[in-house]
Amino acid sequence: MLNSITDGLLCCLMGKTTNAVGPLDSVESSNGYSFMEVKPGRILRVRHSAPPRPAPEGAEEPQHPRGTVHCKRRITVYRNGQLVIENLGDAVRSEILHCHNGCGEPNSTVELELSDVAGQAPAQGPAGTPGCATREAAAAPGKRRKRKPKKVITIDCKKQITSCKGTHSDVVLFFIHGVGGSLDIWKEQLDFFAKLGYEVVAPDLAGHGCSSAPQIAAAYTFYALAEDMRAVFKRYAKKRNILIGHSYGVSFCTFLAHEYPDLVHKVIMINGGGPTALEPSLCSIFNMPTCVLHCLSPCLAWSFLKAGFARQGAKEKQLLKEGNAFNVSSFVLRAMMSGQYWPEGDEVYHAELAVPVLLVHGMHDKFVPVEEDQRMAEILLIAFLKVIDEGSHMVMMECPETVNTLLHEFVLWEPETPAGDGQGEKK
Repeated sequence: MLNSITDGLLCCLMGKTTNAVGPLDSVESSNGYSFMEVKPGRILRVRHSAPPRPAPEGAEEPQHPRGTVHCKRRITVYRNGQLVIENLGDAVRSEILHCHNGCGEPNSTVELELSDVAGQAPAQGPAGTPGCATREAAAAPGKRRKRKPKKVITIDCKKQITSCKGTHSDVVLFFIHGVGGSLDIWKEQLDFFAKLGYEVVAPDLAGHGCSSAPQIAAAYTFYALAEDMRAVFKRYAKKRNILIGHSYGVSFCTFLAHEYPDLVHKVIMINGGGPTALEPSLCSIFNMPTCVLHCLSPCLAWSFLKAGFARQGAKEKQLLKEGNAFNVSSFVLRAMMSGQYWPEGDEVYHAELAVPVLLVHGMHDKFVPVEEDQRMAEILLIAFLKVIDEGSHMVMMECPETVNTLLHEFVLWEPETPAGDGQGEKK
């Protein structure tokens, strides 16, 4: 604590910022780690594991995937901010994935099923097949009042959603961490999927982990970081890509899914919060001067431990240390929190997504209330919400086995094609 205060005073007096991120040349590129220059002088550490593929034989992957979903919806925005979403035609119903909670696994998940809108009959599909429910918010008032809408958006698309096995050479899993984290928080997930034969990619955001840490606040705005993630995605993306984000990283997954709808196959959002436009808080503690934040860094780390984990024992402290989490400079932390400005990422932006999304929420999360993820599930077209009863904000570190099971089942999930669609017939 005394060292932190001394460093903070030196920071104020000398006008310099301390940086917890080690120099790049101190980390060797080995064991799947490499460094990628997304811009001149802006270098990110990336873990990329591509398992060796066996030589293709006579039996190839199916030429015509059978999971076809027709998504048609109309989104109406009124001048008072009211949002009306109507799912039209063959839309799939949004139910919860059936996971192996009762088959030898501890009952550590709570299923939250979103109720249907009153008076709206859900679209029926094949038995046991998740689909899209009709999401019509406040439709009755909209019909009674003939108001002129501010904007009307119509989406009509047909997507082929197939299971993604580790042996598929066109599948890549991208893992994106949030503020104060690093790619090391995904260790259990990266090891799990790599062993199953998946190609996995996980970058350190700028200023985090072993990536370079520019000393200008503009380097940590949402748009700057989003362009970094775009560069990483374009470098490693293949035909079918699955995006997995945690906390702030969820916003970058949403951005990429919106920008590359034909390449993003599925999205997994872990404790990402509601579908609201990002805007920094004016009353946040992170608006304090960098030197003050540096003095308070031990308190901030302790607060993060209390709020980020359901329990605060030696195991959780070790997980933080091993995951290199909350180990960023005060300057980077302040710039990251102040740079979370993304007005485009509102409810309409999220409602336009036509990609299947799995929402994973830790019940004891003190950063993101469960109501926010419930709202996200209501807005998204094809969404599944899973709440882990024993987890908190860092649920992928606290309950890695449960999270890995949920993620893997969603990766392998594909919808049943309605009867009569020729593409749904098996060979």
